[in-house]
Amino acid sequence: MEEQKKTPKKRIHLILFILTLLTTTLAGSEWMFARSFFFSTHPLGWNEFLAGFQFSIPFLAILTAHEFGHYFIAIKNKVKVSLPYYMPFWFGFIGMPSIGTVGAFIRIREKVNNQQQSFDIGVAGPVAGFVLAVLVLVYGFANLPPKTYVYKVHPEYEVLGEDFDKFIYTTDTFVLKTDVEKFNPEYAEAMPDTVFFYKDMPSIAMGNTLLFTLLENTIVPDSKRDRIPDKYEAFHYPLLFAGFLALFFTALNLLPIGQLDGGHVIYGMFGSKSHAIISRTFFVGLVFYSGLGLISPYDTSADGEGFLSGPFLYIPIYIGFLYYILRGFGKDPRTRLTWAVGIFAIQYLTVQFFPGVQGYHGWLVFAFLIGRFLGVDYPPARIQTPLDTPRIILGWFALIILILSFSPAPLVVEGV
Repeated sequence: MEEQKKTPKKRIHLILFILTLLTTTLAGSEWMFARSFFFSTHPLGWNEFLAGFQFSIPFLAILTAHEFGHYFIAIKNKVKVSLPYYMPFWFGFIGMPSIGTVGAFIRIREKVNNQQQSFDIGVAGPVAGFVLAVLVLVYGFANLPPKTYVYKVHPEYEVLGEDFDKFIYTTDTFVLKTDVEKFNPEYAEAMPDTVFFYKDMPSIAMGNTLLFTLLENTIVPDSKRDRIPDKYEAFHYPLLFAGFLALFFTALNLLPIGQLDGGHVIYGMFGSKSHAIISRTFFVGLVFYSGLGLISPYDTSADGEGFLSGPFLYIPIYIGFLYYILRGFGKDPRTRLTWAVGIFAIQYLTVQFFPGVQGYHGWLVFAFLIGRFLGVDYPPARIQTPLDTPRIILGWFALIILILSFSPAPLVVEGV
């Protein structure tokens, strides 16, 4: 009977994995070819779908290494744990870009009461995933295709030859040679008398990380540096995009907040009291950076006059949002409201004196998930055992991974 109960559960994990492989392959195809399966003039087909495995296989391999890093260390420590649950998530059927998944997770079925065990389980996942991500990126940078590879995605670039990256293009707008002079008169002189494409905004640009820069400068030889794609085209290179996303998820998990993997690490390294200080500091920093510039004194987009108009119309809503996600900062409503008002006031004054400062608003989604569901605190372990030297070294290595993998603005939509 016990074996019969386990088998259906294992099927759930397998079904979710297969669905996630399917959705990440679909998403990978759409990023590679900059077209949709349903909402394009020339929809993607079977061949493009098969090409999408170049993205989904390395990406899911890294994600799987991360989750099974947690899993095997938990099993080693005799902690009851589930197999990974993969979460398929694809927007292509409504014409919106996605990456095919929102990640994966394992369920620890009992409380971990040993500080060392908690550290071991927490650090194993990101380290395992990071190692595989580095291997994928090294291979990707070492085997960059010729610069003309992007013609498969943007055949309209071919009219400009290999200097196409001096412009930004799209298939939406035709611009004659005479109009190029408005953007680059010198280059227009050398242009053929023909029609070419110029890019409408908005554009999606891929962020950067210290590791990306390091690998670009060490793996790619000088003779092939022209093959390195710019931030607008890197999505079409499946290994680079898969590795970049893996670094993003690794950095996200390693944020030293609450019970994220990074929270496990700092709890094991520094103990309960220090964890509380570090976790709350980083959470406030994340919220502050995420919302910086969201409401600006220079914003005149809203209608109306007076204080409750323009950006001021949204101030109460935003402060309410901050109050909502600061649940871990005390049950006293006045304390939480003080934090919310204080964070907003500093954000607003920062933009007032430094108008060009802008945070990355996408991080507010993760701040919301952490603040309302995951929490910023860490339940103290029953067995408080200081970490030995090898674990301390591994903990610092994990924090270095965070620095190398973190991108302040992972995906930027420009021109909106």
